[in-house]
Amino acid sequence: MGIHMESSISNLESGYASGASSSDSLPSIVITKQHLKFLNATLNNLAPIDVLRWCKITFPNLYQTTAFGISGLVTLDMLSKIQTEMPEAPTIDAIFLDTLYHFKETHDLVEKTKQRYPNVHLHIYKPEGVETTAEFETKHGQELWKTNDQLYDWVAKVEPAQRAYSDLSVAAVLTGRRRSQGAKRNSLEIIEIDEAGLIKINPLASWSFKQVKDYITENSVPYNELLDRGYKSVGDWHSTEPVKEGEDERAGRWKGQAKTECGIHNKRSKYAQFLFELEQKSQQEELAAALNTVEI
Repeated sequence: MGIHMESSISNLESGYASGASSSDSLPSIVITKQHLKFLNATLNNLAPIDVLRWCKITFPNLYQTTAFGISGLVTLDMLSKIQTEMPEAPTIDAIFLDTLYHFKETHDLVEKTKQRYPNVHLHIYKPEGVETTAEFETKHGQELWKTNDQLYDWVAKVEPAQRAYSDLSVAAVLTGRRRSQGAKRNSLEIIEIDEAGLIKINPLASWSFKQVKDYITENSVPYNELLDRGYKSVGDWHSTEPVKEGEDERAGRWKGQAKTECGIHNKRSKYAQFLFELEQKSQQEELAAALNTVEI
């Protein structure tokens, strides 16, 4: 797994356009609402590896986003197998958001997967303007996830993700989300399109935790050592706990909080919404100023 360190940075009436922003440099793939419904009904009948085969020949600028959870590792392994089948086809690069608060075991796993899958390029994105936890806390303060969790999600995850999508001209991404993870994911479709028009494909949407774990075991896929200690879903060390018997897989994330997602896979956070409205206001003011200079 080659590695690339990175430290910087619409909807259509008939359907959706892909891309992380409205920038003309980003690729556009239009999927109408009717087509999206048809695709999901069809893809639901395919095995995950067949969904991935279809994605590989369908979407340009396709990337995998992964935090190296077990679903993402299964996807990575399947993509490696498909690459063997189609050696002349471009590889699908992976994007990892290093929040600077991942477990040591997660970073160890990154190194293991780099050795196991040397032909996959990994793009690592960190919070803007910082390289270390100390730098992050100097800039944003101690325990930002406690003092302002919306801002934390924005600077540690959402903004780096948007920067990655823009820098790499991402049109579509593969995620490791599954319906069996519970919470808001239990009605997950194979293909979704977010507010920015980014196409998100969830090839393992129909799989259970057991199916994923069995695949990991049967194919000797490297996985996070925390899995053997009761962690079924692993995020930042400060907001992840082991899961108890009978709990949803993601019950250990943000324990005790009315929260199940960090902002990457749900609607705009309050902070992101604030920035969006600020940008809209600025654009309106610029337009009004320009109109005032027009001679009638």
